[in-house]
Amino acid sequence: MNPVINMIEKEQHKKGIPQFRVGDTLKVHLKIVEGEKERIQVLEGIVISKKGSGIRETFTIRKVSYGIGVERKFPLHSPSIDKIQVIKTGYVRRAKLYYLRDKKGKAARIEEKITAKE
Repeated sequence: MNPVINMIEKEQHKKGIPQFRVGDTLKVHLKIVEGEKERIQVLEGIVISKKGSGIRETFTIRKVSYGIGVERKFPLHSPSIDKIQVIKTGYVRRAKLYYLRDKKGKAARIEEKITAKE
């Protein structure tokens, strides 16, 4: 690749992003600009897909809000993302969880991965 492009991409890379996988439940803190004011809005949902690598990496979050499924796609290194918190680590055997779109209620739950604590 072009060294100039690599240099520009390296400047845009965010530090301190937690490791997460498809099936994890995240809280994404977004910076929302309304006119002159800026506020933080929190979106909590399940990661149903991750795509790309480096500066072009994106992830999709799905949550159910008032009975309606809402999906939102984010660039991982976007300046509009304030911070990302991993709430639960899910145990899934798929790379993409698009089947959750057809599930409702308890059927849409994902088993939590149990980690050994020492």
